[in-house]
Amino acid sequence: KLRDHGCEVINGLTELYAALRHAQPEKAEAYRKPIHDMFDRILEAGRNEHGMLYNSFNPQTGEHSKGICDTWGYNYDGFYTVYLLDKTEAYREAVLKALGNLNYYTNYAWEGMSSDGYADSIESAINLYNREPIASTAGWIDSEIRIMWAKQQDSGVIEGWHGDGNFARTTIMYVLMKTQGIRVEPWRADIRIGAVREAGKVFVSIAANEAWRGKIMFDRPRHKVNMHMPVDYPRINQFAEWFAVEDNSRYEVENALSGKVAEYAGRDMAAGIEEILSANSEKRFVIVQKK
Repeated sequence: KLRDHGCEVINGLTELYAALRHAQPEKAEAYRKPIHDMFDRILEAGRNEHGMLYNSFNPQTGEHSKGICDTWGYNYDGFYTVYLLDKTEAYREAVLKALGNLNYYTNYAWEGMSSDGYADSIESAINLYNREPIASTAGWIDSEIRIMWAKQQDSGVIEGWHGDGNFARTTIMYVLMKTQGIRVEPWRADIRIGAVREAGKVFVSIAANEAWRGKIMFDRPRHKVNMHMPVDYPRINQFAEWFAVEDNSRYEVENALSGKVAEYAGRDMAAGIEEILSANSEKRFVIVQKK
């Protein structure tokens, strides 16, 4: 079973393997072959021609369900983790194939067009796009998130069950992607912030309808700082790290309109850079990490 919640079993075994690789390498060797055998068989019999994974399949006979799972990326998180650990290129190629074929699944009936199905599939793409930024994947995420958002009722309720939390989580994941993890404090509804990373630079835009004074806050490598993990492997329901500043690194922040350049330590950027916006104004910044 590759859909909920079999994907969590598969990924959980991978997380165990990842933990052992760092904590008890000799014990990890006992898991290595079974993990690889499991993934190799999934690739042989558990996916369609586009790299999408079936809801379920029989690993002995190869028989599979007709439908594909919305949690395809939850499984591929595990593949990519093992690729990071063991450098098994076939597992990365499987991820790239799925990401590259998403446009075959525009406006697809995930779980019968449910909000939960859309949330899981979009999350699948966001988490892997964070590691493999394929342009067509970004376009697919942009189009499908709008379909998911359209399911929200005027009352604010989505579908009226606990799965509505998936709608919220996936929306937060999307916002973090579109801001590169950068935020402002205090936040107000009229403030608009966006960021993209390109060619080693981060381009940031912040605008407000009313005058605003506050701080621009930058993300940190939370897997290391908060969770004390040795590697940022992809995880189910993860708020991915995009532009995460290192405490002891230094960064140049250029005001793209005035040309003024300031230099900051990463820890200072995480604590927040003071900024002022006048009413109906926009400021743009270009950020580069110093060598």
